[in-house]
Amino acid sequence: MASPFADPAFYRDRYPAYAALREAAPVLRIPMEGGGPGTATVVTGYHAARQALTAPLSKDTGAYFADKPSKRSLHPAVARTMLATDPPEHTRLRRLVTRAFTTAVVDGLRPYVRSLAEELVDRWAPGSEVDLVEDLAGPLPVTVICQLLGVPPEDRPAVRGWSTDLFATGDHERIDSASHALADYLAELIATKRSGPDGSLLSELIAVRDSDAGRLGEEELLSLAVLLLVAGHETTTAAIGNAVLALLRHPDDLRRLVADPHRIPAAVDELLRYDAPVSIATWRWAPEAVRLGDSEVPAGSPVFVCPGAANRDPARFADPDRLDLDRPDAAGHLAFGHGIHRCVGAPLAHAEIEVVLRVLLERFPTLRLAVPPDRLTWRHSRLVRGLVALPVRL
Repeated sequence: MASPFADPAFYRDRYPAYAALREAAPVLRIPMEGGGPGTATVVTGYHAARQALTAPLSKDTGAYFADKPSKRSLHPAVARTMLATDPPEHTRLRRLVTRAFTTAVVDGLRPYVRSLAEELVDRWAPGSEVDLVEDLAGPLPVTVICQLLGVPPEDRPAVRGWSTDLFATGDHERIDSASHALADYLAELIATKRSGPDGSLLSELIAVRDSDAGRLGEEELLSLAVLLLVAGHETTTAAIGNAVLALLRHPDDLRRLVADPHRIPAAVDELLRYDAPVSIATWRWAPEAVRLGDSEVPAGSPVFVCPGAANRDPARFADPDRLDLDRPDAAGHLAFGHGIHRCVGAPLAHAEIEVVLRVLLERFPTLRLAVPPDRLTWRHSRLVRGLVALPVRL
């Protein structure tokens, strides 16, 4: 079967392609994208995907590409983040940031997130048209993670722009340029905070680095800053847009949440299952042959695990293409991954989506789409499924 990733239609609606791949086999070999030599393994079945996320697959991109020539010029801090490492290196780095995203810490952030959401929608006039991505889903998560890291307010628009460019699938020049701009900026910010600590998460990581280089090297400090900044908002922006669009296209469900906002926390899990922001997980490969379900992945094969497809697998979720806010097992979705690489910021992302929906439906209970759904533009990103813009009428 041909790779669907080069087809522009895939980025508008991935689910027919995912269904075709899954029907062929939940674990399938397809030609490498772009006509390159070799094949890749695509995992679209739920049970196989969950297994793959805990299987002895490697995320060490440096080891995979070590003997493969490349014309790319990604900054090392972007090319090799914690997401591109295996234990014990990954374990050591993850421990340094996990405590910043515990449920208790996130609960303490909820008032700030709500006040920020209210501040953003206060600018909207009832009856007007706004772009929900540009005016809410985008600025809220980036502001929250920038606040945690201590990025000055005046720098946040540039940071958001560089971060968006990093997900421009296929535009290598744009991606590589953004990687250097963002890494150079954060290197300067680290130098500034080193001379004037401010209690931010970035200052805390700098203190760890300066007190114990064995726990955190200077290059690792920069790569952690890059990862936290980018992963801390890009997927949440997409998740908010996808969730709101799903509700706008299911007005009965939207009205139910307006009438009973206590249902929103559980609804968030179903919305994440229904249209996951991380459609294809970050790069994995098989250092040795490994079995996934009934299939063997040969040594050296790249492996693309597709949470977006797994979450629509009828072998796991009944009637999976239907949005069902009463679905009893929605929390079993793989939108945040699974295993040791499960999204460290999942509690914060879930809280941000929940708070945004509460504020939005309280203020604008008759919110509706301002354009037909087929006129919406989706980001051309293999990793992230999200809208470029979401015009709504208040």
